[in-house]
Amino acid sequence: MDGSWLRGGSLVLFAYFLGSVPFGILVTRIFAKNVDLRETGSGNIGATNVARAAGKAAGVITLLLDIGKGILPMVLADMLVGENYLWLSLVGGAAFLGHVFPIYLNFRGGKGVATALGVVLYLSTVTTFVLMVLFALIFYFTRYVSLGSLCAAVALPVLMALLGPPSRNPVSLCLLISFVVIYKHRENIHRLLTGQEPKFGSPKPPAP
Repeated sequence: MDGSWLRGGSLVLFAYFLGSVPFGILVTRIFAKNVDLRETGSGNIGATNVARAAGKAAGVITLLLDIGKGILPMVLADMLVGENYLWLSLVGGAAFLGHVFPIYLNFRGGKGVATALGVVLYLSTVTTFVLMVLFALIFYFTRYVSLGSLCAAVALPVLMALLGPPSRNPVSLCLLISFVVIYKHRENIHRLLTGQEPKFGSPKPPAP
């Protein structure tokens, strides 16, 4: 077996297990020991719900950690298998899917936006910048984190195809990310359509 396949396969496994680490739950336990994140607010383990449950500082830390677990496996993949966009995309996809379907939480994880941001940032800083501007504008005018995330997810594959590296693999990865993020936001979509989606900074919604 070619050594790159062994290294690449090991990196994919590492990325999935790292992506599965529920930083949101761990950070919330540090900042608010008596709070069970999965039974608070939206029940999501991402930074937005952490901020609602344990404060903005906890939310920022969770956001950075979730972004980091998308970036770190990509850095290692670049070091060990080189600028191979097939392996980079597989490793990035594994980290993203680890967050969304974590083995440590019976495959019930977050929505993957922050980890996807880390992956996309490593693949294309220009694409990431445009996505962040898009998200920031929508969030500024609506105060809906979910709407900003959904619009960014829809735009992601197109922007990666236009601004990303000259390879089909990152675009295929972004199509997967876009589909999964939209699917994981299906309840948010329903609440947005019915006017029940809480804006950022509003009182905590009741636990599901």
